[in-house]
Amino acid sequence: MKYRRIKKHISPQVKALADAQKIAFAPLTFQAVNAMLKFGILEFLEENPSTVDQIIENRKVSKYTAETLLEAACAAGLVIKTEDKYTNSLVASAFLNNEMTKVNFNFVKDVCYLGASELANSFESSEPLGCRKFIGSYDTIYNALHFLPSDMKKSWFEFDHFYSDRCFDEVLKIIFENNPSQVFDIGGNTGKFERACLEFDSNCTVNMIDLPENIDEAKKHLKNERLKFHGVDVLKNPMPKISGAVFMSQFLDCFSEEQVIHILINIKNSMTDDTKIFILEPFIDKQFFEAAQYSLVHISLYFTCMANGKSKMYSEKRMLEMVEKAGLHLHKKHENIGVHDYTLLEVKK
Repeated sequence: MKYRRIKKHISPQVKALADAQKIAFAPLTFQAVNAMLKFGILEFLEENPSTVDQIIENRKVSKYTAETLLEAACAAGLVIKTEDKYTNSLVASAFLNNEMTKVNFNFVKDVCYLGASELANSFESSEPLGCRKFIGSYDTIYNALHFLPSDMKKSWFEFDHFYSDRCFDEVLKIIFENNPSQVFDIGGNTGKFERACLEFDSNCTVNMIDLPENIDEAKKHLKNERLKFHGVDVLKNPMPKISGAVFMSQFLDCFSEEQVIHILINIKNSMTDDTKIFILEPFIDKQFFEAAQYSLVHISLYFTCMANGKSKMYSEKRMLEMVEKAGLHLHKKHENIGVHDYTLLEVKK
């Protein structure tokens, strides 16, 4: 009599092996999703539970393409097969309809995917070796943002803006509680916060501080008599004289611990005694949703291989330790800012 295995009980070891295979094949799963999005298969299945033949006819793909991708999608939990028809799961629907998922996916696809092969080497060298595949001799991705390939640049900026921009309405109310005459935005990037500041308060002077090459780009599309520009490498140059309020949105996570402390000391030495520093960050230990915490710790890996080789997403505890080492102290804390559980630390001398 032929022996046949019966699934009576799945041991923890067998479950662990299954999970390990998901990680082992994760890059191929990722590219299978990318292919199904490119060919419009997931989009078609969202409204049309279909057979393989219907997918082939509608999407103009080969039988081999349709069958191979559908088998992989079923195994990954993206597509459900019922009798001879396929339909999307909620996971597949997220790739089509959830803005956060789309932004994250495109960021990994266009910015991180190729460079991730240099992750281990980047840890060893403390340099973003993955990014060198795209930008050559630039020290960090920030010096080269406006020279990146078009798809890579588009996905980078969409990712960067998606999160912190949704905090601005709440943040501005807090910053302007005491009507500061000036606001200094360090790491202003494309100037979205500058625009928001100028619209929120008609009397305030706004100062944008960023790398000289990013300031040159910002000047092309930001014009206002109340807006001042400062092209400063915060690791190498002193700050301009600072008073009123300092704002840093997802800026300090772009640096190593030693660099963060150096930047905070640089700010402290340039500011008046009554200046307030506002640090906006999505701390990894302050996330309500598992997916948010999972995403943040993986963004640290992007910093390693693509951004600068040194920085990471920090916990609130670690950030406050760096604030103290810089000779500053926490004055007030504002939690659950925006829809992505940001924290705004209000810091003073």
